[in-house]
Amino acid sequence: MSLVPPGIETLRPYEAGKPIEELAREYGVTNAIKLASNENPLGPSPLAIEAVRRAVTDAHLYPDAAAYRLRERLAADHGVSIPEVVHGNGSNEILDLLVRTFTTGDDHIVFAEPSFVVYRLAAMAHGVPFTAVPLRGLTHDLEAMVAAVTPRTKLLFVANPNNPTGTYVGRAEVERFLRLVPPQVIVVFDEAYNHYADAPDYPDCLTLRGAREHLVVVRTFSKIYGLAALRVGYAIAPPALIDYLFRVRQPFSVSSCAQEAALAALDDHAHLTRSAVLNAAERPRVQAALAALGYPAAPSQANFVYLDVRRPSRNVYEALLRRGVIVRPIGSPTTLRVTIGTPEQNDRFLRAFAEVMG
Repeated sequence: MSLVPPGIETLRPYEAGKPIEELAREYGVTNAIKLASNENPLGPSPLAIEAVRRAVTDAHLYPDAAAYRLRERLAADHGVSIPEVVHGNGSNEILDLLVRTFTTGDDHIVFAEPSFVVYRLAAMAHGVPFTAVPLRGLTHDLEAMVAAVTPRTKLLFVANPNNPTGTYVGRAEVERFLRLVPPQVIVVFDEAYNHYADAPDYPDCLTLRGAREHLVVVRTFSKIYGLAALRVGYAIAPPALIDYLFRVRQPFSVSSCAQEAALAALDDHAHLTRSAVLNAAERPRVQAALAALGYPAAPSQANFVYLDVRRPSRNVYEALLRRGVIVRPIGSPTTLRVTIGTPEQNDRFLRAFAEVMG
């Protein structure tokens, strides 16, 4: 008899980007740059850093389990009510929470592939059958995802922009999709990279909440806000769905430091603008340089690029590690994902990549 359910028996642990400290231990590289986890190369807002310094003096006290001030601020910023907002330990907790709250082994989940691996991990860990719909042209095939819905389907996940490809689906296509998905299905739009998207038809799904009742929009402070280590994300959905999530979620999963940092980050509009401007300038420059080397990247609306190196990507990844550049082999055996860094970091990656591929 197995100690665990079949879904957990076949799971493989989430593979995060290699930490700089681990690279130093394994390879003796002391000046590495990490372009593997889509972190903000400018770091957190100075206002957020100061907020953490103040908050840590009360570390002996439990955080506000309801995160009232943060949820109040998010509700005001997005023009919704507080009962329509739930917070989480990063958006990861919320994605897992959606599966735990709304599905059992008798239900069914639909998501794309390759897309954010947590959808698959959560489904497998909780023993929920799923259909992984292949991307079409490295982009979500929304028509095929609608076709994959069955009478048992309870959740449908869409990452927009998608991780790891960086591609997106436009507003008209999303509006049609929301009309076609049966009303009983909870549609989850994961907008972790929404601040980086600058395509004219990129849809902010919070503006489409009137299209269907069961729509959840998930966002995070880990990317453009630069608070990845503090783990804070949130979702906006109808109050009835949020109420169920609160019944299941862990009460103290978002620390006081994280709550205060998130509040401060929301106030630092200059830091947000600098981060977006940097990415908007560097992303096309990196894409153009890769294309000139003969390795065009997928059209990205995120803070990373995704490219086919046409050879085992693990080998390229290892060769880049030895040059002190950490990227991410992901998606297929020949593809890499590379975070957009500072101009200096991007130049270093491009030089190392040219050496490895040359």
